[in-house]
Amino acid sequence: MANFSKSNVPQFSVEVYQNEYLPEGGREVNAIVTVTSTGGGTVGSAVAAPHLYTPGQSPDAAVAIMVDCSGSMDYPPTKMRGARDATAAAIDALRDGVHFAVIGGTHVAKEVYPGNGELAVADAQTREQAKQSLRKLSAGGGTAIGTWLKLADRLLSSADVTIRHGIVLTDGRNEHESPEDLKAALDASAGRFTADARGVGTDWEVKEVTAIASALLGTADIVADPAGLSADFTQMMETAMGKEVADVALRLWTPVGTSIKFVKQVAPTVEPLTDRRTEAGPRAGDYPTGSWGDESRDYHVCVEVPEAGLGQEMLAARVSLVIPHGDGTAQTLGAQGLVRAVWTDDMTASTSINPQVAHYTGQAELAQVIQQGLDARKAGDADGATAKLGRAVQLASASGNADTAKLLAKVVDVVDAAAGTVRLKAKVAEADEMTLETRSTKTVRVKK
Repeated sequence: MANFSKSNVPQFSVEVYQNEYLPEGGREVNAIVTVTSTGGGTVGSAVAAPHLYTPGQSPDAAVAIMVDCSGSMDYPPTKMRGARDATAAAIDALRDGVHFAVIGGTHVAKEVYPGNGELAVADAQTREQAKQSLRKLSAGGGTAIGTWLKLADRLLSSADVTIRHGIVLTDGRNEHESPEDLKAALDASAGRFTADARGVGTDWEVKEVTAIASALLGTADIVADPAGLSADFTQMMETAMGKEVADVALRLWTPVGTSIKFVKQVAPTVEPLTDRRTEAGPRAGDYPTGSWGDESRDYHVCVEVPEAGLGQEMLAARVSLVIPHGDGTAQTLGAQGLVRAVWTDDMTASTSINPQVAHYTGQAELAQVIQQGLDARKAGDADGATAKLGRAVQLASASGNADTAKLLAKVVDVVDAAAGTVRLKAKVAEADEMTLETRSTKTVRVKK
């Protein structure tokens, strides 16, 4: 793990939004924790001039691009062509000094560039060589994404850098290894590098692609038309180039008798983190958040406190940000927030729901009912699908999540959005259904 000099580290801040008042006997405390990172400085410069960076500061990053080369990438031929063009666009967006490799993925993983088990260092010459080598990408063979991830991990870990990132492009189902093999590869890679996953066309499995992104703390999306891949890959690479701090964890300390019920990221997407806790000393646990550039994210923390009498108050949890090291030590990032509990007999105070908590509770339910509704639709349960997707329309409308509302309107006819009254469409384009499922966890932020 590289050490950070003060000059190139973004500043982190933590804000806590909650209703701290509990009724007599109340034990559950909910808080939204907003984490913001500013002043890293490379996001703007990386996008405006990808090849520029501060003199004397070598970019502290390595990237592996994994391109599906299975036989199905030839149907239609525009898919393989789109993948080559997109990979070339991503290579163009690499900053000078970044380590990188291109992997061709089938039922085995092949090094396309630079080869010899090494990473190249980006400059005008290696970018050009890498783009020439993309001619070697041809379709044929099966799909075993776990093998691609293992090779990416091996290559990325060979560089002494802070930020390690992968991009996974697939067009098909992971048919040439067991789900257990893929899960084992994801478990082995988690915490070692982050990765974004993209499905191109409509023959891939949404739950596979979203599981890859979720395990590796990246983004997942559909690119239904291969023509859209280049713009998407450029955007992904520019975002990766803007990351400055890796392996940031949300550290929660709770007093005796208090337990964490759940922790989840709720913006920009819903991502459960409860099961990813690693112990960090007495009554403290770390929840991984991945790599950060200039950005802001929201987390929902739910804590169960011991019962206390009216008028009493306590610290329910302390939230801080750290970069854990393997030896049990951690670098603190200087920001912290407090979650409090105060018992009162004032009914108005103890029953009012904090607007941030209410909003994100609705966004999490929205993601859940979309998933349940689509699963019911696939299973032929029209009534169940109508009920769940109707509730989704209601939640999307009430929270102002216009993007999700638009996607829902391609799957159901909306009769009354406010009431959640919908009819299932008789015919739905596969790409529309897959887009809704893939993007179901995207949230809108509460209007402050």
